[in-house]
Amino acid sequence: MADLDHTKDLLDLTSHDGGKHIAVSTTHRVSPFSPFWVGAVLFLACMFALTLVVPGLYVLFVGYVVLQFIVLATGWNILGGYAGYLNFGAAAYFATGAYTTVALFQLTGGLPLPLLLVAAGIMGALLGFMVGVMSIRLRGIYFSIATLAIAIILETAVLNWDYVGGARGISMFPDGTPWPFHSYTQWLFVVMSVLVVLAIAAARYVERSFVGRGLQALRDDEAAAECAGVPTLKLKLAASSLSGAIMAVAGAPFVFYMSFIEPHSAFTLNYSLAAIAMPIIGGMSRWIGPVIGAVLLGTLQQIIAVRLSGEWNILVTGLVLMGFVIAAPSGIVGLLTRKHARKG
Repeated sequence: MADLDHTKDLLDLTSHDGGKHIAVSTTHRVSPFSPFWVGAVLFLACMFALTLVVPGLYVLFVGYVVLQFIVLATGWNILGGYAGYLNFGAAAYFATGAYTTVALFQLTGGLPLPLLLVAAGIMGALLGFMVGVMSIRLRGIYFSIATLAIAIILETAVLNWDYVGGARGISMFPDGTPWPFHSYTQWLFVVMSVLVVLAIAAARYVERSFVGRGLQALRDDEAAAECAGVPTLKLKLAASSLSGAIMAVAGAPFVFYMSFIEPHSAFTLNYSLAAIAMPIIGGMSRWIGPVIGAVLLGTLQQIIAVRLSGEWNILVTGLVLMGFVIAAPSGIVGLLTRKHARKG
């Protein structure tokens, strides 16, 4: 669009050790009528209309899970895809959001869901910051193993925390259903749709900003990026915190969706595996990749759960992931990009 306003930011990445200075000039399009935001508004309108016209709640139950996976995979990709730090503990963030909701709902007697989402995001960001601090000393497979260890530690702690149900679990029901919805499931479906838009918007901004370029340099060669003056530590901490916040928010409504929560359902391996597999299937280099992977794999898992059993989900996810790692390591987005390049 020719009438879009352009703003130029001079972004300085300065190395404190070498004193080197890099100036990067970027141009951002500032318009509330960009195709992305128009599409986001249309998406939310369709999701809202769906809750009012679809008979029964089954479609909304299934749709909620797919939307939840989109948020989870998008959050994971900010650290795992953009920065190249593979996080095997996505379930820990998801469960942190879920149990933050449980603890605060118990403590206050019923906080509104939006406030619970904010609290879950803060707790997830704090956990992500701690994981980012670990990246100072740990890299590669050692970092990945450490994130898995954190998930095990947190699960053990929750198993022995009676206030949130401990090993026996806890049932929890919301106080009421907001207008104009007739079921709380409809409300949760719309809330998760909004979270999808916010998560994608955050990932899209990171990808297109100087943060994304810094994370890409960090992923390609961290030592070279540091020598070039890229503030790798600050970028890792920021990416890890944002990634943790988004994944925790994805898990915050979980207890209301299920009406019951226990540690094994919140810390299940399926969440950690799905969070890794979906960006790989869709493509980790673009924000649209985790969305494509989540829609495809999430839908496939729901079909399998209905036709066969939910116990098959991990097996099928592993097989699909193996196939893409071997045949299309850059994911669906990478395949389409290469195909377009050949035609060009």
